[in-house]
Amino acid sequence: MGRRNKKQIFENILVLDAGAKGKSVAKSPDGAVIFLQNVVPGDVVDVETFKKRKSYYEGNAIKFHEYSDKRTEPRCQHFGVCGGCKWQDMAYEYQLFYKQKEVENNLKRIGHLELPEITPILGSAKDYFYRNKMEFSFSDSRWLTLEEIRSDVELDDKNALGFHIPGMWDKILDIEKCWLQADPSNAIRNSVKDFAVKHGMAFFNTRNQTGFLRTMMLRTSSTGDIMVLFQFFKEDKANRILLMDYIAEKFPEITSLQYVINGKANDTIYDQEVICYKGEDHIFEEMEGLKFKINAKSFYQTNSDQAYELYKITRDFADLKGDEMVYDLYTGTGTIAQFVAKNAKKVIGVESVADAITAAKENAQLNGIDNVEFYVGDMKNVFNADFITQHGHPDVIITDPPRDGMHKDVVQQLLNIAPKKVVYVSCNSATQARDLEMMDAMYKVTKVQPVDMFPQTHHVENVVLLEKR
Repeated sequence: MGRRNKKQIFENILVLDAGAKGKSVAKSPDGAVIFLQNVVPGDVVDVETFKKRKSYYEGNAIKFHEYSDKRTEPRCQHFGVCGGCKWQDMAYEYQLFYKQKEVENNLKRIGHLELPEITPILGSAKDYFYRNKMEFSFSDSRWLTLEEIRSDVELDDKNALGFHIPGMWDKILDIEKCWLQADPSNAIRNSVKDFAVKHGMAFFNTRNQTGFLRTMMLRTSSTGDIMVLFQFFKEDKANRILLMDYIAEKFPEITSLQYVINGKANDTIYDQEVICYKGEDHIFEEMEGLKFKINAKSFYQTNSDQAYELYKITRDFADLKGDEMVYDLYTGTGTIAQFVAKNAKKVIGVESVADAITAAKENAQLNGIDNVEFYVGDMKNVFNADFITQHGHPDVIITDPPRDGMHKDVVQQLLNIAPKKVVYVSCNSATQARDLEMMDAMYKVTKVQPVDMFPQTHHVENVVLLEKR
């Protein structure tokens, strides 16, 4: 095994392409593929490999001979260490090019599909400061830079409030400025850290499961609402009140200030009680006059502006005339279902997360929409012949599954039902292509529209319209 992973040096290697999961692709002198993380297509580099497999290497560029014309200067001071925004050094127009290429390649190579002309990818109007939700972690043993490690200077402050280093569950990179969420996100985070350090509050230690401050979540919305949620590892009433009163006073624009006491080994809050300290226990998002109430546990697309564009494309592909029965599978909090409801006779939403369905029903009532119904359950169990008999045969099905795609039983049931149209929204065109191949005998792909929800990353959404052959 040691010999297989023996490091090798390849010189003057041209980086050819951007591949899956954000890695770039080159070829070794022996013709094998090399996957690289720290380069841009068009760079000419020397490569040191750290992994060898039968048909490929993985490596890093250790010397640059030529820089690609596709490069741009990363804006973030944390680029290259932080695990997010890995494509910041690639100009946005080329990010869009490679995202579109990935969608086309997956649909053709994995799905073996006959495709129409694919509509050019819809880029995001904001390529920075586009996220409405960020989660930061506290740590008492922050990630040290190489310069700090090599320095003889004694480091007094090892506290961090930031992001996990990729592949290191117990190391947190301290963030000074993040370019993903608009103000006052950075100001709130930095103020929290400074205040906590000044008052000697204990930052969390993941390995030892000790400390007080665990995580902080910030949510913003297009309506101007701001939610801040602290997660404390244990109750420390004096410090909790001290911190939360300070933040409430310094940032009066915060409309929802909440906290969780979580002494579990993991920091998920979905099984925890969320306590509202000040303001409301929710914020609102708005889209075409529809209001969506979002609580601490709610899922909502993290790029609000681009979510609106995604939903408009979905509605356009469905091309509803007003007399259709529509099923919205994996409906989440029912945003797509409510967005298309005014164009349909009736919409049925199905989702496995009970809290999401509760929120969907509440939002529908809030918006005065009476032609939507929501049901909770595992899709492969709920979405069956009896369900169709009870609720009516769909003319159109909209499906927006998680990254793993649809379960094969759900695909089969969809084929059994055989609606006239299927609109398939996906955040993973590889699993989407797999599902589409299973449907290819009955359905023809007539429209394809990639959408970029996450600039500076390799992630891409894709919307496909399927019509019966």
